[in-house]
Amino acid sequence: MTRDRLPPIPAEQWTEDQRRSAEEVMRGPRGALVSPFVPLLRSPELMRHTQRMGEYLRYRSALAPRLSELAILITARRWRQPIEWAIHAPIAERAGVAPETVRAIGEGRRPAALRDDEAAVHALCVELHDGGEVCDATWAGAVRQLGEQGTIDLIGIAGYYAFLAMVMNAARTDLPASAVVTPPWLDAGG
Repeated sequence: MTRDRLPPIPAEQWTEDQRRSAEEVMRGPRGALVSPFVPLLRSPELMRHTQRMGEYLRYRSALAPRLSELAILITARRWRQPIEWAIHAPIAERAGVAPETVRAIGEGRRPAALRDDEAAVHALCVELHDGGEVCDATWAGAVRQLGEQGTIDLIGIAGYYAFLAMVMNAARTDLPASAVVTPPWLDAGG
């Protein structure tokens, strides 16, 4: 028995609204109806809006992919979201995030060696996720490193991926069998 509360709906059972929404996702840069959109298909309009926001934040935000992926990993770890981790850990390394940084975040530690822009991303994401706010010094550091648009886009990325994590965690979306990366907290049993 699967633990997945909202498994894939066979395409032949989709409503017309679900079909339009799924096709929009599949025609976009993702090219497929990937994990977070499987449970979201139950609310086609929400899925369409989510897809559009995510397309901007992942593919066209003001942040370099290295910083976006770093923020996604911090968020995936904070929400203990294995699918986002499995997808984005390899992407983060390809985008230039040091393997030691990926490992530290996965283990729930602050990475020892961060570039100045990465330290700003890490500080803002950790404060925002853990305390629900950002102190003046962290805000000023983020704006100095990323600019105002970059800082707002960073907050958007953190919020968007927290939303996806909540959807998949609540739906208990299964980690795909094809996942080649297992999140460290699963390896460690917790």
